[in-house]
Amino acid sequence: MTELFHSETFIYILLPLFIFCARICDVTLDTLRIIFVSKGMRKIAPIFGFFSVLIWLIAISTIMKNLDNWVCYIAYAGGFATGNFVGMVIEEKLALGHEMIRVITRADASALISELRSNGYGVTSVKAEGADGEVGVIYIIARRSMIKNILEIITRNNPRAFYTIETIKFVNKDVFHQALPPRKMGSIFPIIRS
Repeated sequence: MTELFHSETFIYILLPLFIFCARICDVTLDTLRIIFVSKGMRKIAPIFGFFSVLIWLIAISTIMKNLDNWVCYIAYAGGFATGNFVGMVIEEKLALGHEMIRVITRADASALISELRSNGYGVTSVKAEGADGEVGVIYIIARRSMIKNILEIITRNNPRAFYTIETIKFVNKDVFHQALPPRKMGSIFPIIRS
């Protein structure tokens, strides 16, 4: 067994692979922790932080025991970069939290507002004055998982409408009244409901 730990296969392949995988795990968890903190999810963020630091300590102590192995350095850096990417992909798939879509349109927006409301989205509209005259401003607050559907409705009704999307940290209540896609994570992990 001792021969395995001193073999070139272990030193230049298995050890760097372990460090690479450990870094992917710890950076992914840390990326998610930061996202959960920014969304105000105080219950789950510390759990992710605990495991992130624990895995990081294991990875860095392994590096310190093998300071003369340059392949471990490459694995460490590669795992860090990959972990950032994986964390962002996972967060995007979870689509946690709410966002506000602000739509500004010069065309009549009554059909757009009507379709949004008939699909269960809370809509607030106001008349405003733009650079070239009167415009309509529509505010929609929705869960991130709904954004794609809302943008399809906007584009279908008014392809030339100008819109912005902003992340919202906290919403005191949902205003969605019709059957909407279920909150997948909330039913499995009620602790991370947004």
